[in-house]
Amino acid sequence: MLELFLASTIAMATPILLAALGELLVELSGVINIGIEGAMLAGAFAGLAAADVSGSLALGLLAAVAAAVALNALLALMVVNLGVNQVVAGTALDILALGLTGVFYRRMFGLTGSAVVVRQMGAIALGPLAHLPLVGRALFTQNALVYLAFAMVPLMSRGIARTRYGLRLRAAGERPEAADALGLGVYRLRWEALLAAGVLTGLGGAFLTLGYAGTFVEGMSAGRGFVALAVVILGRWKAWGCAAAALLFGAAMALQFGLQALGTAIPYQAFLALPYALTLVVLALVGGQTDAPSALGAPYLRD
Repeated sequence: MLELFLASTIAMATPILLAALGELLVELSGVINIGIEGAMLAGAFAGLAAADVSGSLALGLLAAVAAAVALNALLALMVVNLGVNQVVAGTALDILALGLTGVFYRRMFGLTGSAVVVRQMGAIALGPLAHLPLVGRALFTQNALVYLAFAMVPLMSRGIARTRYGLRLRAAGERPEAADALGLGVYRLRWEALLAAGVLTGLGGAFLTLGYAGTFVEGMSAGRGFVALAVVILGRWKAWGCAAAALLFGAAMALQFGLQALGTAIPYQAFLALPYALTLVVLALVGGQTDAPSALGAPYLRD
């Protein structure tokens, strides 16, 4: 039972962690990417559609990344170059992605597209670690996207805190005017952060269809992008904090499935709401106690 719960926790946490790490880069540069939900949904659909048409998981992953990067590039054009309100632009892209994926899904697979199933990514056992009692199969027999997500945590933590590029990125989010005066290129840094976030968010969406479900359902991102936004806040704009918060929400989602399986008299909708209720509680408790980048969400137009 514990092994199944751990495996489900890791699976539920993976797409949230990938999206949150991308959002971490974007917010450190001074941009709030509300469109993360739409980018994840676009990645999920594009990944499944390309894998179904081509029969290749690799092409599915590339298509998922391309779809999410395209949406993030559109967002970058609006909020970085044109100074559009970041919340409004991101919300518009979420609605756009929901509409487009629904239209193309029905166009390609008809109204009963639930029969569309693609081959999922296979699990990779990490040698002797996979045979450890209780945690071996849950933690060390996962697919490549799971390992990538958690391997990115120490790499990103070091890159943000210990490299010149990380310092420049943080400068763009703290004092964009000063950063531009020093020739750091705030526009370029924000574009790069949004494009990198598109790659990670697209992979998070691909995990939903190619690494977990093997099929697509309209709106299947189910708020995970918004949870990723909360994860960045709870993680105090640190990569390790994001990993811990993603695991917390992953555990809440895994617990939701476990409680539903018990067959209690409690309406199942209460269990479905559990992860999102936890999001609200966490934000209420810690949302006002965090140190966000000073210029986060503020439009910046170079004189």
